[in-house]
Amino acid sequence: MLALRWTALALLTLGYCIALTYGQLSLPVVVTFGLLIMAGICVSQFSHQGIRLFGHSLFIALAAGLASHWLPGFFNARVIAAVRFTQEAAPFSMFLNLDKPLIGFWIALACPWVFCAISFRRTLLTTTIALPVTTVICLMTAVSLGIVGWAPKWPEQGMIWALNNLLLVTITEELLFRGYLQQGLARLLHRIPYHQALAIGLTSLAFGLAHMGAGWEWALLAGMGGVGYGIAYRFGGLPAAVITHFGLNLAHFGLFTYPMFNR
Repeated sequence: MLALRWTALALLTLGYCIALTYGQLSLPVVVTFGLLIMAGICVSQFSHQGIRLFGHSLFIALAAGLASHWLPGFFNARVIAAVRFTQEAAPFSMFLNLDKPLIGFWIALACPWVFCAISFRRTLLTTTIALPVTTVICLMTAVSLGIVGWAPKWPEQGMIWALNNLLLVTITEELLFRGYLQQGLARLLHRIPYHQALAIGLTSLAFGLAHMGAGWEWALLAGMGGVGYGIAYRFGGLPAAVITHFGLNLAHFGLFTYPMFNR
């Protein structure tokens, strides 16, 4: 579990260094860093429930601001600017975000319980089932909804997209939703029957709602994907959830209209 924790931190650091190479920071980020440190100390260094609750509440508020890019001082570089990867696709832009990965850093450092002690064999078995099943169900649903179609490709921006999606998006989202939220709910509801299934369901709902800004179709697809990632995390730990999530995103990017049909 300790090795997995440091592996996640190493990957986050790599992604953050890539983003930092392209982006910039300004003085207001000192306030954000200070508040994150305060939240981490409250959660990890105090046993009083009120102080720990304050730390978690502060982190959740900061995480919402970081994920929504509301907090000042972060200048996220745009590395893909309104590109159409296929003729029928909507224009796609991508930023290397310096703010969102801080969520993953905080969870990895302050909440070691998100890293489940699961054998490599079990992780591998879980991933070999969860990845293809989740990918097929979600992408076929997307096709049936008429928002993407078959479009195999690998554009010149593919490598920077893959690095960003894995290191700055997927790992952070899985640490937040599956590690922090799902595992946290499972721990909180452990006396309730089927608490693991309830935690997966509630987290998937939250994950879907987090994508509502892109439309109800994407909220539905994200919620469906969240169930697959949640099951992967439950039985295979964080690596299974990350690989399943990234594998689905990679299949979408490389084999189907990305991000969707131009409407």
